[in-house]
Amino acid sequence: MSPQTRKERERAERHQRIIDTARELAESQGWEAVTVRRLAERIEYSQPVLYSHFAGKSAIVTAVALQGIADLATVLHQGHEEAASPADALYRVARAYLDFAAANPARYEAMFMMNVDLVWGLDAPQPLIDAFAELEAMFRPFVDEADLGARTEVAWSAMHGLATLDSHGRLRPELRERRLEILVAEWLASVGVESA
Repeated sequence: MSPQTRKERERAERHQRIIDTARELAESQGWEAVTVRRLAERIEYSQPVLYSHFAGKSAIVTAVALQGIADLATVLHQGHEEAASPADALYRVARAYLDFAAANPARYEAMFMMNVDLVWGLDAPQPLIDAFAELEAMFRPFVDEADLGARTEVAWSAMHGLATLDSHGRLRPELRERRLEILVAEWLASVGVESA
């Protein structure tokens, strides 16, 4: 391995270690506990080393969010892969989304509730495009292309609302499954399909 290749690999490993440590700290103590100083202490790098990777906390949170969105896209894709039918895909993808949000509260907060440096829409980074494409794929069998984007955004908003209210303890845990069943039944009814 050339010295240049080794340095690049070490830099990439440091970069990932900063992201992982920020996520772990946020998961255990909340995002307000994540500061460049605390990260530097925790991973035993100087603050200038952290600043050589990230401009500040916002850039670190953005990196955590972007990796979280890539992981979410993978989970949503798996939901599609496991589905027996388009209607089953609605359920499985929504379940995957809500489960991901519940299992990764700090990442979910970074992804969708914090002010991060991510561009949404047509110029979005590839992980955002991929995740949204997985959500669109839920409705593609049921609606025409002209209605696909808006329907997907409404569905995403509903899932986000459930995930957010659930994570803040505003919804009754014993009704989690029933809420998902009702949500999917409403989606199917809105496209003229009866739920099973």
